[in-house]
Amino acid sequence: MTAITDALRTTGSVRLDDIDPRSTPGFDGDKEAGTAALEGGAKRLGELQERLFAASRAGDERAVLLMVQGMDTAGKGGIMRHVVGQVDPQGVRIKAFKAPTEEERAHDFLWRIERELPEPGLIGVFDRSHYEDVLIHRVRSLTPADEIERRYGQIVEFEQRVAERGIRLVKVMLHISFEEQGARLLERLERPDKHWKYNPGDVDERAHWAAYMEAYEIAIERTATEAAPWHVVPADRKWFARLAVHELLVEALEAIDPQWPAADFDVAAERERLLATGGVRPAP
Repeated sequence: MTAITDALRTTGSVRLDDIDPRSTPGFDGDKEAGTAALEGGAKRLGELQERLFAASRAGDERAVLLMVQGMDTAGKGGIMRHVVGQVDPQGVRIKAFKAPTEEERAHDFLWRIERELPEPGLIGVFDRSHYEDVLIHRVRSLTPADEIERRYGQIVEFEQRVAERGIRLVKVMLHISFEEQGARLLERLERPDKHWKYNPGDVDERAHWAAYMEAYEIAIERTATEAAPWHVVPADRKWFARLAVHELLVEALEAIDPQWPAADFDVAAERERLLATGGVRPAP
């Protein structure tokens, strides 16, 4: 569904106020159709991931890195379960970036990111990423303004190097509305089985909503490139956000087009040897 991916991609500036968080760009169907499309695409995504993993065993050094950013409750966890969960776990590495440790703070902000880049054949998934160091740092004034400006350039250079290494970058901002976030936080308070997900600090961050939206717009404008474009995914409708990220992953893997590695042994001879052992039923 290139219509979805084309509609979401940007290599320039965006105005988040102009993007309806309840919209479904590039998709005309309803929730039922979107859910069916997501389920129907699972086989394709799984096959592409397996081909990527298999190709690495023959020396293919390419990989995929999905970076998911968004305000709290935007649906990052649902992406992990319903999209990334469609593929073989052995071919995926998920890293959730929390507040940096003392060791990490002793290094450049990209140090901990580079250590988690996916190895050949893998789909790496970042639940938050180096963008926290220009988002929350800008909003909360945790870093001087001139240093944050320098970081945008560092990010562009870093992502260009990553792309040149053969890692396909998929950068996603889950764009949720202020009202929808409030509803999701309220649900966490009203349901005992959701209390564990509630963080009182999320209410504090809502007071800075406008500043966060501005920080996202600036980060996207400064770091969206041809090698590493951004994708602003309307996220008020969970089913659409999941379908959109699914399509972005499929598109990235199809662009790599990994191939099954050729056998490094005589297939016919091995077949005969196996049949000679007895008790083997030939495949239909």
